[in-house]
Amino acid sequence: MPPDANDSTVAQLALLSRRLEREHRARLAAEVLAERGLRELYQTQQELRLLVSIADTANQASSITEVLRFAVTSICNHTGWEVGHAYLNHHLPAASPLRSARIWNDSINPLFAELRDLTEQRSLVASNGWPGRVLATRQPAWIRDLAAEPDAECRKLSAAGQIRAAFAFPVTVGDDVVALLEFYCTRVRDEDHSLLLLLSQVGIQLSRAVERKISQDRLLYDATHDALTGLPNRKSFRQLLAQTLLEAQQRNTQCAVLFIDLDHFKLVNDSMGHHAGDQLIVQVACRIRSSLQPLELPTSPDQSAQPFCAAALVARLGGDEFTILLDNVITESAPLQVAEQIQEALKQPFQINGQDVFTGASIGITLSAPGYYSGDEILRDADLAMYQAKSRGKSRCIVFDRSMRDQAARRLTIENDLRRALTKQEFLLNYQPIVALDNGEIIGFEALIRWRRAGDIVPPSDFIPIADEMGLIVPIGHWVLEEACRTLRDWQNQFPREKPITIGVNVSPRQFRQPNFVAQVRQALANARVEPSALTLEITEGATMGNPEQAIATLLELRNLGVKLSIDDFGTGYSSLSYLHRFPLHALKIDRSFIARIDGSFQSFQVVNSIMSLANNLGIGVVAEGIETTGQVEHLRSLLCRFGQGFHFSKPLSRADAHQLLAQSLLCVTR
Repeated sequence: MPPDANDSTVAQLALLSRRLEREHRARLAAEVLAERGLRELYQTQQELRLLVSIADTANQASSITEVLRFAVTSICNHTGWEVGHAYLNHHLPAASPLRSARIWNDSINPLFAELRDLTEQRSLVASNGWPGRVLATRQPAWIRDLAAEPDAECRKLSAAGQIRAAFAFPVTVGDDVVALLEFYCTRVRDEDHSLLLLLSQVGIQLSRAVERKISQDRLLYDATHDALTGLPNRKSFRQLLAQTLLEAQQRNTQCAVLFIDLDHFKLVNDSMGHHAGDQLIVQVACRIRSSLQPLELPTSPDQSAQPFCAAALVARLGGDEFTILLDNVITESAPLQVAEQIQEALKQPFQINGQDVFTGASIGITLSAPGYYSGDEILRDADLAMYQAKSRGKSRCIVFDRSMRDQAARRLTIENDLRRALTKQEFLLNYQPIVALDNGEIIGFEALIRWRRAGDIVPPSDFIPIADEMGLIVPIGHWVLEEACRTLRDWQNQFPREKPITIGVNVSPRQFRQPNFVAQVRQALANARVEPSALTLEITEGATMGNPEQAIATLLELRNLGVKLSIDDFGTGYSSLSYLHRFPLHALKIDRSFIARIDGSFQSFQVVNSIMSLANNLGIGVVAEGIETTGQVEHLRSLLCRFGQGFHFSKPLSRADAHQLLAQSLLCVTR
C-alpha cells in the first residue's frame, strides 16, 4: 500500500473519532437537559399538586383551623422539614394578637416537645423576635441558621429543639395578618427563592379561604345574634334550647328558662326617644350578663358555695324581652334565685343621656319536666308566667304552673269570641240611675255595657281589658255611644221633662285618643236627634294624662259641641292639678272606694270633703259612685254633694226595667 494511502486512512479515523466524541458529548448534554427538565417538571407538578390540594381543602373545609392544619402538614410533607406550626387570631374578625392555634404537622417528633411548649406560651408582636418580623413586613422570611442569629429568641428556639433553619409566611386579610405559618429544619439550609415564591402563592390561597370563612361566619353571626346587644337572638335561642332540652332528657337532669320583660320601658321610649331606649336595652343586657357571674347558691357557713347550674345563656328575643337558659339546674329553687339576682341588679339607676332612669323586670320561670317535648313549649309557658308577673303588679318573679295555661286558653277563647261579638249583636247595655240626693229624682242614667256570651252575661271587668289590648275597644265604644244615644232619644220622647233626662257614656283612653273621636260623637248625636247637652262623656284620668295638651284640645272641641264632660273614678288615677283646672269639665265622679269607707273612716271622709272643695272651687259638679247605705247618703248630703248612684238606689237595669223605673217620679233615698 502506498505511503499516502496510510496517511489518508489515519486522517479519516481521527476525523471519525472526533465526530463520535462530539456526538457523545452532545448526547450527554441532551440527557442532562432532559433530566433537568424532568426534575423541573416533576417539581412543578408537585408544587401544583400542593397548591391544588390546599385550594380544594380550603373550599371544602368547615373551619379555618381545618384549612391551616392541612396546609401545615402538606407543606412539611412537600419540603421534608421536620416541624410546622400555625399561629391564628382567635377573635376573628376583630383584630387581636396572634397566638398558637396548637396546629402542628402530624408527624412532629416528641423530641420537639420543649419547642412546642415554648411556642404555645407566647403571642406574636410585630417586629419583636422571630417570626414577629413577618408580622411587620407581611412578607415571607427565611433564616438560614437560627443559631447564628443575633436575636436571643432565635437562639432560644434553636436550643429548645436543636433546630437550625426556619421559614415563615403570613396569611393576610386586607391590612391585617390573621394567621402565620412557620416551619423549622434541623439542618442549616440556604434560602430557597422558588420555595418562598410557592409559599407566597399558598399564603394567597389561605388568605382567600380565611376571608371567605370570615364573611360566612359574619353572616351566620348576624343571622343568630341581636345587632344591638350582641346577644343570641330568638332563632339562636330556640335552637340552643331545643338541644339543651334533649341533652337534659338524656342525662335525666333539668334545665330552666327565665323570660324577662322590662317594666316601664315604653315610658322611656315615649318620653326620651328610641335612641335612649336602645341605650337602656344595651345597659340592661350588660347588667344581666354580669349578674350571672358567678352563679352561686347561698350556703350554710360550714359548706362551700355550690353553683346554681352548669351553664347560663342570656339572649334577647326582641324589644325589651330577654331570656335566660339555665342548664343542669341543681335545685328547683335555683332559677328563682337567679331571677332575684337579676332583679336586684336592675334596681340601681341607669345613666341615659345624663339622666337617672329606673326600670325593673317581670320574670316568668319554667323548669323542664316530663311532658315537655319541645323547647318552644317551655318558652311559651315561661312567657305565660311572665304575663302573670305583669298582671300581679310587675317587678315580680312567677314560676309557671298548669293553671296558667288553662287561663291562657280561656283568654284565647274570649279573644276569638270578642272578635265576632259585635257582628253577632251579643252586646247590650244596662242603665244605672243617677239621682238627686236631696229628693231622689232620677236625673239620668249611666250606660254600662254587658256581653251576652253563649247565654251567660259576662261582666265588663272580664272582657273590657282584653278588648282594650286587642284594639276592639274602639268599635265597641262606638257602638255603645250610638246605642246609648238612641235609647236616650226614646226616653226623652216618652218621658218629656222641663230638664230632659241625661245619659252618661264611658269613654276608654284608646277611644278618646282617636283622631276622629269628636266627629263620631257629633254623628251619633245627629243620628239619634238628641241635644248634645243631654250626653255626658265619662273619661278616666288616664285618658287625659298621656298627652295633656292634646286632651285639652279634644275636650274643648267636645264642650263647643255642647256635650257635658265628667272625670270618672276621680282620685284613683294620676291627674295633675296643674292641668285639671284647664279641663272644661262639668263634673267629677268620686270613686266608690272612698264612698265605701266614708261611714267609718275619718280619713276617707276628709278625702271626699277635699274633692268637694276642689270641685266647688273649680265650679263643677260632683257625682258620688257606689252608694250602698243611708249613712253614706247622709254624709254626702252634709258635704253638699248633690248627685249619686249605687245599689242603694238601684242596680244596673235592663232597658225595659229602666223604662219601667222612669215611670215613677222619685226613688226613696232613705230606704
